[in-house]
Amino acid sequence: MKKIILLILLASASLATSAQVTLEPILEKTGPVSDVPIAIQNARWHMNDSDINTLTFRSMDKLYNTRNVSNIAPSVPLPKNEQPLNFTYQFQDKNYQPQEFLDRTYTNAMLIMKNGKIVYENYLNNSRPDTHFMGWSMTKSLVSIMVGIAVDEGLIKSLNDDISLYLPELKNGAYKGVTVRQVLQMRSGVDYEENYDFSQPGLAALNHITALVKNVARFVDVAKDIKRAHTPGEFFAYKTIDTAVLGLLLERVAKRTLASYMTEHLWEPLGAESNGFFIMDGPQGIGREFSGAGYNAILRDYARIGEMMLNKGRLNGTQIVPESWVAESTKPNGDENEPMDYAYQWWTVSKTQAYSAIGLQGQFIYVDPTTNTVVVKLSYFPIERGEGLLEMETFAFFDAVSKWTPVLH
Repeated sequence: MKKIILLILLASASLATSAQVTLEPILEKTGPVSDVPIAIQNARWHMNDSDINTLTFRSMDKLYNTRNVSNIAPSVPLPKNEQPLNFTYQFQDKNYQPQEFLDRTYTNAMLIMKNGKIVYENYLNNSRPDTHFMGWSMTKSLVSIMVGIAVDEGLIKSLNDDISLYLPELKNGAYKGVTVRQVLQMRSGVDYEENYDFSQPGLAALNHITALVKNVARFVDVAKDIKRAHTPGEFFAYKTIDTAVLGLLLERVAKRTLASYMTEHLWEPLGAESNGFFIMDGPQGIGREFSGAGYNAILRDYARIGEMMLNKGRLNGTQIVPESWVAESTKPNGDENEPMDYAYQWWTVSKTQAYSAIGLQGQFIYVDPTTNTVVVKLSYFPIERGEGLLEMETFAFFDAVSKWTPVLH
């Protein structure tokens, strides 16, 4: 009997050894060896997958080291006057009920504000009011707000300054001669295509692997010797590296971490209900806040951002960012021939005053000043379906929300 038990134990040990965790092949062959546990690297590699992103998009503090943006002051509550969504919206020549929109567009949480009051708030898929959701590229719009604050403080002298005057380590690459304004507009001209084809990885895909999956480099590091693709200012091309450079600019001029600057100048004046946090890029002790797309917050605090912008930079009796910056940073820089245009890290809805922060796979802070409307929608778009149609349906819904006039009391 003892011999049989011993054989079973030896067989179990052998199976355990042969079944050890292995690194995804593309990670194995790309970039330096990482100290990040293999299981965590693999989880980060799959975090956008449609079978798990409803959970990973609200679990970033389990996947990454983070840095808090806190508010130790008492939170200022958002007034509430919930109303039935008694309207329809139209998409591709069909009418839909608002309740259909939630599942049709893979919604985790949504909040609507009208005239300064929450009229609708809903949490799905086991999310809650204290759930922190990944904003992805909505982070870019928050960075724009902080650049406006830094300009107002005199930390950035002029948007027409060559950005390498503040960041001399960029003088050997294509950012030399690019103005702060051109970076805000994503017209830097640097050779960085926002393409994440990992079968033939370009600079953006390699940067994703090394900085955000393996944590062996800072995301912004490639800006130091990047090549030029276009004359600065002449061509719009959406690229996360531009926002990473703006994050580095804020770190440098403020002489503190981005999280610390945001805490004092945005999150506390906002009267935030909960802390926010950045995921960190790069190895421990070297990585910093991933300013290009790494901020996480609760639904209501994203709504506070939208409400502050709607109120021309003011909330809770405090002018957080200058009114002039809100106007300038949400003014389209292009010809508005497409449904969306771009401003200073905000997307604008062409031929309207509406604008939006937009993040990967369905994250939105939508603001329409003409109807005093703010909508925050946090989603888990399936990556294999693409974002085009889902985003079009989302903006059709936002337009209907904007036109909706509930009776408030």
